[in-house]
Formats: sequence, C-alpha cells, structure tokens
Amino acid sequence: MMNKLLPAAALLLTLLSPACSLKPTTKHDVFNQQAQLPQEEAVHPRNSLEWWYFTGHLRDSLSGHTYGLEYVFFHFNPTGKKDHLMVNVALTDPQQKSFRYDYKWSGLADELPATLPLNLRLQKKNQTWALRGQEGKYQLQADMVNHPGFGLNLTTQPTKPVLLHGGTGYENYGNIASAGYYSYPRLDARGTITLGGQARPVLGELWYDRQWNCGSVTRKDIGWDWFSIQLNEPREELMLYTVYNKNTGQYLGGGSHNSTTNENTHLGEKDFQLETLEWWKSPETGLRYPAKWRVRVPSKGYDLLVEPVMNDQELVLKLIAGIKLPYWEGMCRVTGTHHGKPVSGNSYVEITNRKEPRRAGGAAAEAAEGAAQ
Repeated sequence: MMNKLLPAAALLLTLLSPACSLKPTTKHDVFNQQAQLPQEEAVHPRNSLEWWYFTGHLRDSLSGHTYGLEYVFFHFNPTGKKDHLMVNVALTDPQQKSFRYDYKWSGLADELPATLPLNLRLQKKNQTWALRGQEGKYQLQADMVNHPGFGLNLTTQPTKPVLLHGGTGYENYGNIASAGYYSYPRLDARGTITLGGQARPVLGELWYDRQWNCGSVTRKDIGWDWFSIQLNEPREELMLYTVYNKNTGQYLGGGSHNSTTNENTHLGEKDFQLETLEWWKSPETGLRYPAKWRVRVPSKGYDLLVEPVMNDQELVLKLIAGIKLPYWEGMCRVTGTHHGKPVSGNSYVEITNRKEPRRAGGAAAEAAEGAAQ
C-alpha cells in the first residue's frame, strides 16, 4: 500500500477491527498499476480507507522558535454505504516542552464528491478543520477544541515535484496490502499558528503523503514504523518504513530515496538499516517506544542519527465504547554524514501498534531487558 499506509492506518485499526460494527472491505476499491494524477488527489468514492497527511517543521519568523505539525484527514466507507471523515491535528512546541493534539470522527449525511480541488471540512462545536487545494497547493485550517487558543492557518507550494513511491505510485507489502502512495516531499508552508491565543507568523517545510486503498491493514499482530527525512545539503529526501508481525517475527521494509535532481530510487529492506539506540516509556500508557535511531543507507552514502526534539509526543485517541488507540508521531532532528561529510536535516517519525508480544522467559525476562537498556 504505502510506506506510511501502515503507520497511519493504525489510527483506524481499532475502528475497523472485527470487534466493531464497521468492517473493512476492498469491494469498492480500485487497484491500478500506475497512479493517475491529478485524479488520485480527489476523494476515491466508497474507499475502504484513504488519507491526506501533512507533517513538518515550522519556524516563527519573529522569534526563531521552531514547532512541529501533524495534520491529517481520513476518509473511509468500509461498508460501501456511508462515508466517514476523521481529522487529527497535533502541535509540538520544543521550547515549552509541550505537545497538544485534537481529533474528530464523524459519519456524513452524503458521500463525498470525487472532485478537484479538494474541499474537506469537519466541525466540532464552533471550531472548524479544513483542507482545500490540490497538487501541492493547499490551504490548511484548524482550531483545537480540546486546547482553546491553539490552531493553524497555512498555505503551501511545492518546491520539489511529486514522488511516486515504488516508481508507479503503488506499494506492495507482501501478503499484507497493496495500495496507492505518493508524496510531495517538500512543501513550502507559510501562514500562522496560534499559541495561547496569539497568532505567530511561521514558515517552513511540510511533507505530504497521499494514500488510498488501505483498508486491508487491520491485523492487530502487525506493527510498523515510518520515517520521513528532509536533508539540508544535499537537498535530498528519504522515506523509510518497517512492517513486522509481532507473533511470527517476520519483518518487511522498504522506502524511497529522492535525489537533488528528483531521481526516485526504490529501496528494498536490504538497502537500509534502522537501529534503535534508546527507548522511552510513556507515563500515560506504559508503552515503550524507540526514542533514538541510527539510519544507514549504504548505497546513498548516508549514516544518520534521528532524535526526537522531545520524547513525549504520544497521542491517545479515545474512539468509541471506551476504546483507546495510542501511537507516537513526533518532530525529530537529523545529524550524521553523507559520504563522510557532515549533514543535517529534519524528520518526522510515526510508531504504531507497539504492544509487543510477551518474550520467552515471561515478566522476569522483560524486566531484565528493560534494566539493561
């Protein structure tokens, strides 16, 4: 499906699980061999699960302070009868060591039209979330209901062309999924974010993922990690993911390298290595998340260190019937080398479904491993 397919699908993993009334189906999905743009940008009618996903780093043009942003619209119609939208927004403030998020899920009275430009919209109380535009030119608006006085209003322009993952805009995840996936790896973003009721002028770069036909990722034994990396010099990008079966130990991996001249190279699981160097345990959920990584892509000359700007960037979505869905998605910095020369950049990382299986040896073995780290 997509490299980020798996991470973002976790947001609806519980919602679409067999225990819930909504059951996933690919009956109404359309699978092709080549993504067709700009048509793929529009809503896919009766799609089992699709999304429009923004992450990135912003800088206050007055103070120089930096902020992280996650903003996503999900559309799903797993029964082929009723459309649903879900929106999620999160703001990271490293200066204040604060992380705020908000979300809304709603059934719709009518099916969304498959028209361009996009015009996605949800409301909660008197607040509005909206996404308008197409092909890298978007307007993003959000007011956080759970955190009054916090929000965003941004416009974007692409500074690099669209990146078709897999070379065709389709990714295959073994016997797990096949779905559409492309990105705009560099969106110039400008506008304001509102913090504590004060609008601050910001500019920066976002990473945008567009994915569809994702409803087949519903197995609770499947976990995944996803990385977007924007390097400063050379001005290149990496998208990497790992997918793993927590019961069998089977791993899958893949990704894309986008060069300064926009040459797209597909990366297989043997083309890169991800090594976890540190861990962080959530005080809210008790889950352990990787909190520092070494990322190596030998064929491209990269040896990188990816570190969160702060560890506590966990979201816990309270869905239906008391069900909670935790995941980690956070603003990260990148340092390291490229062919031996120093390099730096920005990253966003998503970690989902981290409820790890019980290890051989039981609780004593788990406690010993934790003490050793």
